[in-house]
Amino acid sequence: MTSISKAFGSSQALWDVSIELFGGSVHALMGENGAGKSTLMKILAGVHQPDSGEIHKDGARVSFANPKDALDAGISTVFQELSLLPNLTISENMFLGREPVTRLGTVDYAKMNAETRRALQELGLTLDPSSLVSELSIAERQFVEIAHGIKADASVFILDEPTAALNAADVEVLNRHIRRLRDAGKAIVYISHRMDEIFEICDTVTVLKDGQVIGTEDIADLSPDRLIAMMVGRELEDLFPNRSENLGERLLEVTDFQIAAGSRPFSLAVHRGEIVALAGLEGQGQQKFLRALIGLFHPVAGHVAIRGRQLPLPANEANGIRRLRSYGAAFVPEDRKEEGLFLGLSISHNIAMALHSKVSELQPARSFSGKVHDTMASMNVKAASPNAPVTSLSGGNQQKVLLGRYLAANMDLLLIEEPTRGVDIGAKSEIYKLLRDFADEGGAVLVLSRETIELIGLSDRIYVIHGNTVVSNMQAKDATEHKILDAALGA
Repeated sequence: MTSISKAFGSSQALWDVSIELFGGSVHALMGENGAGKSTLMKILAGVHQPDSGEIHKDGARVSFANPKDALDAGISTVFQELSLLPNLTISENMFLGREPVTRLGTVDYAKMNAETRRALQELGLTLDPSSLVSELSIAERQFVEIAHGIKADASVFILDEPTAALNAADVEVLNRHIRRLRDAGKAIVYISHRMDEIFEICDTVTVLKDGQVIGTEDIADLSPDRLIAMMVGRELEDLFPNRSENLGERLLEVTDFQIAAGSRPFSLAVHRGEIVALAGLEGQGQQKFLRALIGLFHPVAGHVAIRGRQLPLPANEANGIRRLRSYGAAFVPEDRKEEGLFLGLSISHNIAMALHSKVSELQPARSFSGKVHDTMASMNVKAASPNAPVTSLSGGNQQKVLLGRYLAANMDLLLIEEPTRGVDIGAKSEIYKLLRDFADEGGAVLVLSRETIELIGLSDRIYVIHGNTVVSNMQAKDATEHKILDAALGA
């Protein structure tokens, strides 16, 4: 790709960007959210057309009017925004637009299911090809998306945040397949905000900032600190803020909680001034526990008290979120686009939502413009105005808006799934500080994350969950990745 430029209205997304990809190599594309990474790859994938510049493949100039043109030319893409259709099965998604037919002219579902099953098994998945995508977890959807891309007989693979919803064990499975593709002579573009993955799997890195190339380097010649400095223009000497030293009363108290029949009951507590993490491999029960508090999962037994008040269990799904808020607690879901934000509304409406919900429906609607402005300023939300659509923001700023909704409503307890999923390194640092400031001011945070380093650096204590129960409670300052993994594996 040579001298690629692209503008959307008055916003210049890319300016004179050039990049070379080589077979048998994994090329990292790095930069903060909004740097232009996804736009550049969407041009290569045929989603957007450049305003100027040229694309050459195997020495010949090419242009792609749409994604099908790019796929036909051997370019396969797994986008950060999952593109699976939830109302179709896994196999229907895998073969969408190219369904095999029988001799009678009907769709050959048996062939689709068989080939889909083989593709999933290559990634170590035992999912039923006839399952609806809507029934899958975020991590399972991501793997299906990856399997869809890998199944295409392409020479160039673009992986945009492929591990954002995966835990460490799943990441290693994916890495094995990336190495297999690399060794087969494929060119792979790898976009990720996880620094350890970049140094583990990539050979070369190109850094974008404000739509321009900062530089291209061999990974072997870089350190994490220098790469971060290239991305953000400054050294991030301390990514995580200092831990809390002053704890207050118990804000959340869980006793004899049993997630599933046959699992061992457990107890845990979170104090004011404290950030507590839930660690563990995918599907071990940490998400079920959090979602039980809002009625999206029904546990076998248990007692939960918030500020001394008993939370009725099982919670009612229809009003679980509203009841939790009445206790001064908020739930921040992992999937901000599907479950958190109102994508059709403005930034202002998204932040004010929790404020409106605290007011009786019989009272006249109020304007919370002052509170919204103060929240955006304190959280450094970068936007043209509060009235801008929330979809116009980068991933990091969208995450700040979602957190801001509950910080503006003066909640005491935050229950957070994946606080920095799909967020760049600069925004991560800002979100960590926001959560620590919230705790220092007397709030409490219970957080789960697939990034072990994040859990160690952000939290004060870590509960490790395995087999639907707590198997370890350790101080974060004494924790290591090895200790957490040992506990998570039931060692």
